Amino acid sequence: MKVAVVGASGYTGLELVRIVLRHPELELAVVTSEQRAGQPAGECFPALRGLTDLKFEANDPASLAGRVDAAFCALPHSASAPTVAAVRKAGILAFDISADFRLRDMATYQQWYGEHKAPEFFGQAVYGMPEIYREEIKGAEMIAAPGCYPTGALLPMLPFLRAGVVETQGIFVDSKSGVSGAGRSLQDGFLFAELDGNSHAYKVAAHRHMPEMEQEASVAAGEAVTLTFVPYLIPTIRGIVTSVLMRGRGSLAPEAAHEILASAYADEPFVRVLPPGETPRLQSVKGTNYCDVGVTVDEHTGGVVALSAIDNLVKGSGGQAVQCLNLMKGWPETTGLTEMAPVP
Repeated sequence: MKVAVVGASGYTGLELVRIVLRHPELELAVVTSEQRAGQPAGECFPALRGLTDLKFEANDPASLAGRVDAAFCALPHSASAPTVAAVRKAGILAFDISADFRLRDMATYQQWYGEHKAPEFFGQAVYGMPEIYREEIKGAEMIAAPGCYPTGALLPMLPFLRAGVVETQGIFVDSKSGVSGAGRSLQDGFLFAELDGNSHAYKVAAHRHMPEMEQEASVAAGEAVTLTFVPYLIPTIRGIVTSVLMRGRGSLAPEAAHEILASAYADEPFVRVLPPGETPRLQSVKGTNYCDVGVTVDEHTGGVVALSAIDNLVKGSGGQAVQCLNLMKGWPETTGLTEMAPVP
């Protein structure tokens, strides 16, 4: 199956290129980059030497018709929508990595992202989290890949909302992310000299991923969920560790909390439920499509603390999109994605 990676010179785009090149059912046919159009991919990124002879092309979605069967669109929020729309009009399977089609309510989208650039396709994408929407994904033609922060928050949170053992109001989400989540932005806060040995919160209770979390959490709970989200940058390149703090409804034993998590993900190939007392670590998931989750009950307060670790560029982005493609094509869900994290 021939695929294109649109926006292939960004961090997520390059991660998609890496996954596609090792995927036994996929052929990388097109890579695009506005900044590097006309340049050989292997010259721009020496890691690709000997792996592909492709040159970067300018972003022209109409030119993809007849050349590829699927397109991964790794473009910024708002800028992605017109390309995704053109890809779908050409009859190509579309995988949007941006937030342009994740939300269900147009007013909410406009509040956080501004005017939508392809409103005729708004609401047509399936939210690309296989652990929630596996059956819908199988028949989809357009996928909205979840955000990295929502992936890290929702996977440990949702089983407890579905079980009805936690309050739906006042949930607190704390996430600490590597700097690759910000892309190649040349901003002071992302410079090595500014971030090394440093950490800080940003967009406190005002991050654009918050409504996405509330949307999917509310669906799982069957009622409105509100939460506070505080993201941090930490001095590492890849990965997100997340803590979700929830108030328990009544008494919940630690063993029962662990069983809720274990039962929810017993058959999931990419969610690993850790043994009681063990907490997720970035080093265990870097470069992989795995999400490690764990849970602790604070018996003093009755609070439930659900934890996760993901690689923001894989399970939090490109890898999850490829997982969706595997489902859509009827291939084993793990095809091209079962890679162990490098140690050390």
